[in-house]
Amino acid sequence: MSHPTVTVRIRDALRYAQGRAQKLGRTQQLELGENLFIRIGPGGRKFLLFCLEGEPDPSTARAVAEALGLRDPQYGWHQGATLRSLTVVEAGAEGTADGPSSPDV
Repeated sequence: MSHPTVTVRIRDALRYAQGRAQKLGRTQQLELGENLFIRIGPGGRKFLLFCLEGEPDPSTARAVAEALGLRDPQYGWHQGATLRSLTVVEAGAEGTADGPSSPDV
């Protein structure tokens, strides 16, 4: 059985996932493009971007931070075993004492 295709604005999808991260207290993951993914951490005030091949563009991280309404986002990088992720954490966000380096956000 085939499911119908639904088109939503990326901003709406990001905000929906952010709301779920806040409500459920669990990381939410979205595929933003063919080779671009986001994980929004519990609380919705931190996220990481990653690509399966290459690295995400910092300008994309800035645009996503703006779409999510983050105030004073702090940017960094996390080098995992196979992927390098761009991390973004709102300054003062709960659970960020160790900084934005966690791969699980």
